[in-house]
Amino acid sequence: MDFTIIKHAVEVDHGVKRFSMGFIKRHADRNRARLSTEFCTQISEELQHLGLTTLPRTLPTSETEFVWVIQQDSAVGEAVAIAAVLANLDKLGVNPVPQLFENYPLAKRNLT
Repeated sequence: MDFTIIKHAVEVDHGVKRFSMGFIKRHADRNRARLSTEFCTQISEELQHLGLTTLPRTLPTSETEFVWVIQQDSAVGEAVAIAAVLANLDKLGVNPVPQLFENYPLAKRNLT
């Protein structure tokens, strides 16, 4: 997997860039026929190693869907990390701000 182009594009756009899953798949493995859940997990892990995260956190298996790739050590990356922690706490039933995701249901869906 060579995500050098993706990493540089994210850095140039101040830590946030939108990509299609088809574009990401081509850079992960040109010969791959389709995106499977397992392959998307491998892609996420490789992006993590490069200091990148995605929204939604679980990558879709459709090549026509778009995701945000975010530099973890940017302001947006830190905000996403904080929101993901709150989403996980909410899932466990111990969210310190219990009404938060009632007001922002799309956020919760993309963070878990």
